[in-house]
Amino acid sequence: MGQAVDNVVATFYYPPAGAMEVSAAELGDTALSKCFDDDGRNKRTGTMWTASSHIITAVIGSGVLSLGWAIAQLGWVAGPAVMILFSLVTYFTSSLLADCYRSGDQSTGKRNYTYMDAVNANLSGVKVKVCGVLQYANIVGVAIGYTIAASISMLAIKRANCFHGKGHANPCKISSTPYMIIFGVAQVFFSQIPDFDQISWLSMLAAAMSFTYSSIGLGLGIVQVIANGGVKGSLTGISIGAVTPMQKVWRSTQAFGDIAFAYSYSLILIEIQDTIRAPPPSESTVMKRATGVSVAVTTVFYMLCGCMGYAAFGDAAPGNLLTGFGFYEPFWLLDVANAAIVVHLVGAYQVYCQPLFAFVEKWAAQRWPDSKFVTGEVEVPLFRTSCKVNMFRATWRTAFVVATTVVSMMLPFFNDVVGFLGALGFWPLTVYFPVEMYVVQKKVPKWSTKWVCLQILSLGCLAISLAAAAGSIAGIKSDLKVYHPFKT
Repeated sequence: MGQAVDNVVATFYYPPAGAMEVSAAELGDTALSKCFDDDGRNKRTGTMWTASSHIITAVIGSGVLSLGWAIAQLGWVAGPAVMILFSLVTYFTSSLLADCYRSGDQSTGKRNYTYMDAVNANLSGVKVKVCGVLQYANIVGVAIGYTIAASISMLAIKRANCFHGKGHANPCKISSTPYMIIFGVAQVFFSQIPDFDQISWLSMLAAAMSFTYSSIGLGLGIVQVIANGGVKGSLTGISIGAVTPMQKVWRSTQAFGDIAFAYSYSLILIEIQDTIRAPPPSESTVMKRATGVSVAVTTVFYMLCGCMGYAAFGDAAPGNLLTGFGFYEPFWLLDVANAAIVVHLVGAYQVYCQPLFAFVEKWAAQRWPDSKFVTGEVEVPLFRTSCKVNMFRATWRTAFVVATTVVSMMLPFFNDVVGFLGALGFWPLTVYFPVEMYVVQKKVPKWSTKWVCLQILSLGCLAISLAAAAGSIAGIKSDLKVYHPFKT
């Protein structure tokens, strides 16, 4: 079984030399230069601006809504400082990763089409397998986190209408379980879309929604600060007394994880870079510029949303700015914002899960090539037409959605889950592998000044990730003491 998986990984991620390349002799020099890139694929047309927009679309997500809470744990000094620190680390390690798109020369070297391609080209052995496990574990975690977040937003719409009709003193207690099931049912249908290329419309809609709800949150925060007559909060964050010293420590480390999650996009950087048109300038040069622009824009947006949330509510900043009911009115605007979150998360779920779907289906096709269940298609009548359905795809994707939905119903703790996801993926996928690949790619001498500095950066980020993971686990344990699965 293990050998079969390894073989499929090799076939799926690392096709044999020449399998995807077309020579100039076959196509003709003129046709090759006008219609195809140096690898025989259709000519890429992406620019710095298109790459920047892809990154911003991927990065600005539901994590932005927890930043007010994160800054409340750290205070006016450490909160913004940590946000800037993570933005700098993300920019630096993303620049290292951009240099790994091509092996060898940055303009003519062999292209690596995916993150795993780059890891396999520069590293080997157990590191490649560990990277694959972490990548797909992170995708599963993101699916669970998005299911939780979507159900909370749907629940918030119902509660906002309840508060408006019955008054703010009414507890309006409602279970989140039915809303998780609704989101899961929707994902069962959307998950049947065969591949990544066919969900571009859903991705663009999701991107528009992310700016919609983030802008509403920012606007409501500004209005609340004006209503308060000033800025709330303190230099050191939530004070001892309001929480115990141990809770202060755990909450602070969890805040690190929330901020790390908000900047996480390394898994798709190579894929975005693969859309940039051929040199000159080299793809890595363009990607570094795009990374600089997008990280700067994202940081400004995060600082505005996070700091405004803290300024509006101080130590009482909710874990999710639009669902924690720091705001009650205008209830209809909250409904619009939360509906936008749900639509965004429907698309984001698919964007993150499609690579995992594709990997498992290609592995199954290699493992059972003669099985009609795995490789065949069944024609299913649909209204006045019909569509072809692969039974394995339908079964496996439905089972995946059901499993993530059930886990979500058991652990509906948005902030703790967000923090844990950030900690799980930040160090290995955003820092460790880019650093290790850069060292190999550029042949950085061991124990040289540059090598030592890179290792210090990696170890420092590892310590932060471990602390953030511990804080999130502690938060989940605390929540479990008062939570009853499928009832709360």
